[in-house]
Amino acid sequence: MSELATDLARQTCFIDGQWTTGDAGAFISIEPGTATELATWSMATVDQADAAIAAARRTFDQALWRAKPPAERAAVLRRLADLLDRDREQLAQLITAEVGSPISLARTLQTATPAVNLRWAADAAERGPRGGYREELPEQQGPPASKSVLLREPIGVVAAITAYNYPINLIAWKVGPALAAGCSVVLLPSPRGALNTVAFVRLAEEAGVPAGVLNLVVGDASVGERLASHPAVDMVSFTGSDQIGAAVMAAASQTHKNVVLELGGKSPTVVLPGADLDRAVGPSMLRFCRNAGQGCGATTRILVHRDDYDAFVAKATAFLTALPVGDPTQESTEVGPLITEEHRSRVEGYLQRAVDKGATVLAGGGRPADLDGYFLKPTLLTGVHPDDEIAQDELFAPVAVLFSYDSVDEAVEIANNSRYGLNALVWGDPEQAMEIAGRLDTGTVAVNGGGGARPDVPWVGRRQSGTGSEMGEDGFAEFFTVKHLQWPA
Repeated sequence: MSELATDLARQTCFIDGQWTTGDAGAFISIEPGTATELATWSMATVDQADAAIAAARRTFDQALWRAKPPAERAAVLRRLADLLDRDREQLAQLITAEVGSPISLARTLQTATPAVNLRWAADAAERGPRGGYREELPEQQGPPASKSVLLREPIGVVAAITAYNYPINLIAWKVGPALAAGCSVVLLPSPRGALNTVAFVRLAEEAGVPAGVLNLVVGDASVGERLASHPAVDMVSFTGSDQIGAAVMAAASQTHKNVVLELGGKSPTVVLPGADLDRAVGPSMLRFCRNAGQGCGATTRILVHRDDYDAFVAKATAFLTALPVGDPTQESTEVGPLITEEHRSRVEGYLQRAVDKGATVLAGGGRPADLDGYFLKPTLLTGVHPDDEIAQDELFAPVAVLFSYDSVDEAVEIANNSRYGLNALVWGDPEQAMEIAGRLDTGTVAVNGGGGARPDVPWVGRRQSGTGSEMGEDGFAEFFTVKHLQWPA
């Protein structure tokens, strides 16, 4: 893996079809599972971001990609998906090294799912957006009588800014639909996921994406600010924290771009009275421990009826204590490391302040012994007020808070007491669970475990969890603008 990482680190910018090194300072990629150096590479400058934007603008204005038949764009995306499948094991190992995801997760959600999403985008390119690329409208009876057509055209140059936690899948969510629509793209990943992004863009080049249509720069906040504010960029699609999302929106507002923000979450799990705890406990714990809790949809506030509370605690603490934490390269590992030492220390600060205020640690709360990486034991807290910072702020860690409630109305009130509204989980009688799901102020609710990931439905947040949609027909529509043509009948 070190040889692959070194190779990928040689040139981390891809501008107008040419691979090059960054012209800014060096960045050291640290393997979070071992706390050792993985690779060193150079960051991009603002000038290089400008060059990438210029390439994307030129290819879009000259219609080098958007004028190609939808079937041709779809064919390129399907080749890219096939290449992801071809290199899945290598990519999975790279994700485990760079991000710290357990290898079992790296082989599925991190690498297999992006190929599924790209194939969905390919199908979307062929059928077009909802209503079609060209929609004939009924004749308007006058006076004066007229005819109309709606043209749905690619929005233009897209700045795609991605986070580190699911590096390839987040790219697929943005770049796949953007290319399917006919847009040109400048991709800016988190430096923590840079090597995986380079690997993806190499595959896109191999798949036949024309030079200048997909560009890559890996830089700091100044590069992100330039992409968000540049007048030649028509749309920004960003995944990250709500704080940085606010900065992206402010920068984009200077030129009134279309903005899609997929931001944070502090999502609830509601265990209804009498729910089957044997069925609910395990999945509820895994929902906030998967990828070491580094997922915006992690359900980190758990609400249990008072009558079921003690039984839930007993089952939950037993489950968490037995959950395998450690080397992410091992097949048996369920919880790997956090991304950096700084991030782990930040989370530990939240835990200490909560305990100082009177919280009780039911499970976890410390670092596993004899592990050199940035590990934190899966942690469950109680004795926390719903307004406390640890119950309100996104920690991005395997940490959850547990509340008891006396009435279902109280549970709904606590669940909705958040500045976020991204995801939720409800367990209980199916009819009652569906009714409660409808009362939760959130974009997605999994009832009694829900199902697998679906590319054909939107991932959308409310309040400070985001703006706009990703994936599904609603997410695909974000990459289009509508033109109305009208003439006398």
